[in-house]
Amino acid sequence: MAHRLLARRIWTLSVKEIHCLRAPAATTASSSFSTSLQSATARVSFLSPSRTLPRSLPHTSRREVSFNVQDHEDFTERVINSQLPVLIDFHAQWCGPCKILGPRLEKAVAKQKGRVAMAKVDIDDHTDLAIEYGVSAVPTVIAMRGGDVVDHFVGIKDDDELDSFVSKIIGQ
Repeated sequence: MAHRLLARRIWTLSVKEIHCLRAPAATTASSSFSTSLQSATARVSFLSPSRTLPRSLPHTSRREVSFNVQDHEDFTERVINSQLPVLIDFHAQWCGPCKILGPRLEKAVAKQKGRVAMAKVDIDDHTDLAIEYGVSAVPTVIAMRGGDVVDHFVGIKDDDELDSFVSKIIGQ
């Protein structure tokens, strides 16, 4: 979809430039060779680095709501040593309920606008972390604050229950 939009934008702008160049070209040169040369020049000038995109295209730097834990060291650095409360979503790729809970949990965390972080731990990739935190079923969500486990739940919860769980963790 993005490729189609970009191609359409390039086509529209390069066609407009060709039309702008053709009007003065008709007075100076009448051969089809010079017209095709000018349209090639128009396309090259459109792609030149001096050309900038219009301001109407949005450029936002969005802070990620959640992150995937890479290894035990990453877990220690980003979860245990975090200044924010962290929700840890222990999940698996093959787990149907995990696929339902994950987006709901991210939505609940996003509502808090940076007051809580969310770490995702795949139990098949990080069995050591799952064993260390006593995860015996997925999905399991553990809440940590200051490196200490403060709450947890196993299974799926609806949106209201997730919102109240997250609010309780950040102290609202």
